Amino acid sequence: MSFFRPALDGLVPYEPGKPEEEVQRELGLERVVKLASNEGPWGPFPAALEAMERSAGLLNRYPDGGAFHLANALAERHGVTSAEVITGAGADAIIGHLSVATLDPGDEIVTGWPSFISYVLDALKVGAAPQRVPLRDHHLDLDAMLAAIGPRTKLVYIATPNNPTGTMTGRKELDDYFERVPAHLLTVVDQAYFEYIDEPDYPDAVEEYLKTGRRVLVLRTFSKIYGLAGLRVGYGVGAPDVIQGIAKIRRAFDVNTQAQVAALASLDDPAELERRRRLTAEGRATLVGTLREHGLEPAGPAVANFLLADVGDDAGPLFEALLRQGAIVRPLTAFGAPGALRITVGTPEENAFFADALACVRAAAR
Repeated sequence: MSFFRPALDGLVPYEPGKPEEEVQRELGLERVVKLASNEGPWGPFPAALEAMERSAGLLNRYPDGGAFHLANALAERHGVTSAEVITGAGADAIIGHLSVATLDPGDEIVTGWPSFISYVLDALKVGAAPQRVPLRDHHLDLDAMLAAIGPRTKLVYIATPNNPTGTMTGRKELDDYFERVPAHLLTVVDQAYFEYIDEPDYPDAVEEYLKTGRRVLVLRTFSKIYGLAGLRVGYGVGAPDVIQGIAKIRRAFDVNTQAQVAALASLDDPAELERRRRLTAEGRATLVGTLREHGLEPAGPAVANFLLADVGDDAGPLFEALLRQGAIVRPLTAFGAPGALRITVGTPEENAFFADALACVRAAAR
């Protein structure tokens, strides 16, 4: 008899990538550029750095367990009450908390596939059954996802933009979905890349679905455009009963002091947000051109800060060849796409570095 729960039998521990300096040392490279994790390349906002410096002398104290100031600021920003906001160590943590709070063994979740892997893994950890619905032309197929819903479905995940494809689900599709989805489940609309998008058909799920009475939890994060991935801070906006259910199982101090003050200080710089959105769009267009120049067609239209490129039956050799040039990208076998790579938009210099690396690899292959 195993000491560990049977639900864990088929899972493997997360294997972190090696630090950039270790890759550089092992391969004897002058420079390494990491474009693998959809991080923002510009770092924290100046106000966030100042806030962290001011709070550093208080790190002998535990953080505010309720993230009072941050949660209230987010509630005010979205026009909801603080009882409708939950913070966590990244949106990823909230997905885990939600899974523990809602899923019993044998319950089901529905997600497009490939999509964000935590939806599936966190369900498996508690003995639930993920229903993976294939994408249609690199987009979520909401009709097929609705058809996959059964009596034991508790959660449906809609990532828009979808990670790893970068494609979005527009307003008309989501409106139709919410008209048809059964009332017994909760829909999680994951908008981790919300701030990158300037498309008229892209809905604000808090305004357009939560506030109109839909049973939905909307996820956002400070890990991407705000440049705080290393601090791990995200949040969810949902009905009070959903927020309370998550709060019952979350750890009291899971969002550290530095993360709270940095996130709070990042909320009021629309000019910097617009600058980063513009630079990301320009960099994305540059990377699209780079991939097409070498015969690789990215999934699209992509609207976030990354691209997916189908490269053949097995993306491993191209990943390894790029790595030897110092360009770290993400192979997508774990996401259910073994023939694809995901490339994050970097700074103009980093995008140029990737272009040179890909050109070298393709020339060597010829």
